[in-house]
Amino acid sequence: MAVESRPINIYLEANPNPNSLKFVVNFMLLPEGASQDFPDKESAKDAPLALELFNFPYVKRVFYMSNFITVTKDENTDWIEIQDEIKRYISTFLADGKQILNQAEFNNEVSDNDTDVEVKIKNILDEYIRPAVESDGGAISFHSITDGTVKVLLQGACSGCPSSTLTLKAGIENLLKRMMPEDVKEVIAEGV
Repeated sequence: MAVESRPINIYLEANPNPNSLKFVVNFMLLPEGASQDFPDKESAKDAPLALELFNFPYVKRVFYMSNFITVTKDENTDWIEIQDEIKRYISTFLADGKQILNQAEFNNEVSDNDTDVEVKIKNILDEYIRPAVESDGGAISFHSITDGTVKVLLQGACSGCPSSTLTLKAGIENLLKRMMPEDVKEVIAEGV
């Protein structure tokens, strides 16, 4: 008896990072708002698809979110040479019914231990910043706040993107300083 499989449709979306490309799938890969970032092959041990994508010599980073996979390549390879190969590989992997993660644990952004300031920052990030960052193939999450300095974690296409510093300072920092002038003095990226 044949198992009925769902049709896999993938389209490509460019983003501000010229070395990253979004492979958008026609169904959800992860729960809404959840993400997984794999900056190297070692970090992908529980992510079979990412682990296999790292076997391509030009793949440098893999990022999963909602209904897309962002792949970051090396600077010496042109997308036109590899995008169809990666698209076919992802499509075949998903059509075979394979899981992209062996086990998934996702952190809830807001926790009971958060201060009022942390909750407000996380809510601003969720409402105003996250949708734009996700549309560019990345993710942002709150890391910490100390003496008015907010640290955020940029993942996916945002990591290593030439325009991420501009986005961070002109967009995120200005918005948080305008909405929370007493609490936020500066925003910096952690781990980029």
